[in-house]
Amino acid sequence: MIARVLLGTAGALVAAYGAFLALTRQETGQLVEVAVWLAAGVLVHDVLLSGALLLAGLAGRRLVPPSWRTPATVALVVWGSLTLVAVPVLGRFGARADNPTLLDRPYAASWLVLLVATVTVVVLVGLVRRRSATASTGRRAD
Repeated sequence: MIARVLLGTAGALVAAYGAFLALTRQETGQLVEVAVWLAAGVLVHDVLLSGALLLAGLAGRRLVPPSWRTPATVALVVWGSLTLVAVPVLGRFGARADNPTLLDRPYAASWLVLLVATVTVVVLVGLVRRRSATASTGRRAD
């Protein structure tokens, strides 16, 4: 319990320091842009990602076997979140011809590696869940 309180206090202090720096070292226009960006992030998450996951979950109830539903849901949440975070770099928004060092990484390849890693973990967890369900009941779970 003490560790949680200390970590929470440290996090609050770091957040307060960051807010102090943002408010004292930025122009008003920049603060408005940050507020718009944060609000857009919340809206994109709550409307786009959550809505898509709800629809996928409804479709998945009919298509995905029971032992695979939780791993598939986790994969969709992880992949959807990673994709939303990666959209600016995947779209190369902010790239400039006069500064070739901006966005000079293979972001699409990195995104694909994360996708493959997520799918691999989900398949492994799904196989383990299916096997444990089969072992406990003596028949296939799906």
